[in-house]
Amino acid sequence: MNVLEIKNVRKTFGAEVVLSELSLAVPEHTATVLIGASGSGKSTLLRCINLLETIDDGSIFIDGQEISDPAINVDEVRRKLGMVFQSFNLFPHMSVIDNIMLSPVRVHGIAREQARAEALELLSRFGLSDKANQFPDRLSGGQQQRVAIIRSIAVRPRVLMLDEVTSALDPVLVNEVLSIVRDLKADGMTMVLATHEMGFATQVADEVCFLESGRIVERGTAEQVIHNPQRESTQEFLRRVHEAGRL
Repeated sequence: MNVLEIKNVRKTFGAEVVLSELSLAVPEHTATVLIGASGSGKSTLLRCINLLETIDDGSIFIDGQEISDPAINVDEVRRKLGMVFQSFNLFPHMSVIDNIMLSPVRVHGIAREQARAEALELLSRFGLSDKANQFPDRLSGGQQQRVAIIRSIAVRPRVLMLDEVTSALDPVLVNEVLSIVRDLKADGMTMVLATHEMGFATQVADEVCFLESGRIVERGTAEQVIHNPQRESTQEFLRRVHEAGRL
């Protein structure tokens, strides 16, 4: 069963075409990894799925429901989605546990006691139980990003989207964030990730999609796309990533 389906999506910003006739299907319990140069459309695609951007043409479906329909209840759709950004986006005036509890309580109507217990369980699982009452500015970048991921999975999303979640981190902190994503993959979380970490992509991806100028121009397993790319543009991109030390 496909949890997410994207059909012939087009998105423009003025005269610039950012996504062009893009189609993608994401089966349940799989991880789809988006790779490509900056400006290739990865982040815009994730923002369109999360309804942060409006598409110009095409359709997007979650569990068979068209969420790109202008009449859709955006808040209802977002209850099914989790999104983690490059810049953490934690509320600085709220403690870690209050950040995590916010959506379960206010959006999903879960009792505070239950939401707190579940938040503490997640923090314990991912080695952050001692940070529950800290404020975000007291945490390292890696810890903040892990909290942001925990906040997103606390609502049990149908699809978890991660947009370059390690790009703002010191290289030393990257693996502690990627380890939580590996655990979620092992749990069967359905994920769509944009990343430049090719070694990590190889570990978690069921499908890798290389984007260029708003199109998916090469797709397949990590072995096919990352280790044996067929297109010259894919080869050139991976060569540059290798030179940057991320392959």
